[in-house]
Amino acid sequence: MAGAGMAGVQTAVALREQGFTGTVTLIGAEPHQPYDRPPLSKAVLLGKAEGSAFDIDFEALGIALRLGREVRGVRPADHELDTESGPVPYDVLVLATGAEPVRLPGAEGVPGVHLLRTLDDAERLRPVLARQHDIVVVGAGWIGAEFASAALEAGCAVTVVEAADRPLAGALPGEVAAPMAAWYGDSGAVLRTHARVARVEPGAVVLDDGSRLPAGAVVVGIGARPATAWLAGSGIELGARGEVVADGGLRTSAPDVYAVGDCASFPSARYGERLLVHHWDNALQGPRTVAANIIGETPAVYDPVPYFWSEQFGRFVQYAGHHADATATLWRGDPSGPAWSVCWLRDDRLVALLAVGRPRDLAQGRRLIEAGTPMDAGLLVDPARPLKAATA
Repeated sequence: MAGAGMAGVQTAVALREQGFTGTVTLIGAEPHQPYDRPPLSKAVLLGKAEGSAFDIDFEALGIALRLGREVRGVRPADHELDTESGPVPYDVLVLATGAEPVRLPGAEGVPGVHLLRTLDDAERLRPVLARQHDIVVVGAGWIGAEFASAALEAGCAVTVVEAADRPLAGALPGEVAAPMAAWYGDSGAVLRTHARVARVEPGAVVLDDGSRLPAGAVVVGIGARPATAWLAGSGIELGARGEVVADGGLRTSAPDVYAVGDCASFPSARYGERLLVHHWDNALQGPRTVAANIIGETPAVYDPVPYFWSEQFGRFVQYAGHHADATATLWRGDPSGPAWSVCWLRDDRLVALLAVGRPRDLAQGRRLIEAGTPMDAGLLVDPARPLKAATA
């Protein structure tokens, strides 16, 4: 496994769970024991936990860890993986190198500018929050909102700047994201939309309209892209977004090479398009398909209902599905209130659902999406009626 995050770790564990008896080696660039990422923007960041290492006995499972070893390239014809400490031969290779944060142009090397992706990032930010600095967050996406929430909890003054006209512009339609903009102010943060960063200076962020925002620290959360630059020259097919192009069994264009998690896209028959999913659940589910296909007894196809969650501004937000080709958007509950849901239908089938403080809607909706159950739109919009009782 090239990559020791969730996708790599779960692939190694799934191989053992499914009966694989050969050598399993996890190669990771970071020196830390493999760890889970969601706590980084919550418990680890706020000092409520020292780390988030997976509770897995790798030695007992016969999984060899090669940590602090960055991968540099792969030569499929030779069945060799190149690392900074030399080549590693393989019979089967799994690419699980995840995604890397997009950096803010011109901000690299400026003191006080941070990303939040790794354990080291979280540990560098923890004392920043403890000192209760004025913090500017660049980007009102999922990670920006989660970090802003943690910084507010730590007692910091927080300003979030977003180039688009609303938070979560790349993830949700305007009408759905609009109610979320109020969460910032209600929680004590300042949200500035249509705000582009002209430059970052020590102690300040300067916007393109000339505004100057004091910043004891700047946290950049403007997206992530597949960590695949190291595959240049390998002949392994990459897609337009830089991701490894995998087939329905998560095989790449190279023989005996699979790809899973944030670094790979896969074709979805359910949604009729190729999906690139940068969320924890994808890195948890995909490895079971990879392991089954490596073992080869029962070929498996990967076509999940994507799922993710976010904790922000005192709210639990969950999303399941993929709404790009929906033909109708229906609301359950008042979006100005504490609990509501949005359902996307294609014809009469539920294809996606966003739930704010309504976990039962999410759980039932996810099963309805998986089953392709016809829905009755008139019943579905009644928030007092369980989703499973709103079928046609």
